Amino acid sequence: MSRIPARLRALPHSRTARRASRAAAVTAEVMLLLSVPAAAYADTGLPVLAANSLPVVIANLQSWLIGILAALATLFLVLAGVYWATAGGDPAQVDKAKGALKNALVGYGLAVLAPVLLDIVQGIVGG
Repeated sequence: MSRIPARLRALPHSRTARRASRAAAVTAEVMLLLSVPAAAYADTGLPVLAANSLPVVIANLQSWLIGILAALATLFLVLAGVYWATAGGDPAQVDKAKGALKNALVGYGLAVLAPVLLDIVQGIVGG
């Protein structure tokens, strides 16, 4: 008798048995999806997505853009601090820290200028 535990011997090991079990699983999933009542997907008559006006869209875009830029700039600022603190006098590591600090400053500058740039875009598209 082999040393394979009984619970492993009971599992199907042949290729045909694995394919059959996969086919059974897919069939069961399809049957489950088909058993959902069609009324759950019925049209309620209400709009699914209400379109906003251009100024509202630009204001939302401005908020998101400022948040993302500020978060990235903060990440680069933290990385610059870590690089600088762990440099230990290594000039290559100090240069890496200075580069990360410059990237952080550019990110903060873009976050501050984002409203101005979006106002320019709004003026171009006529909102």
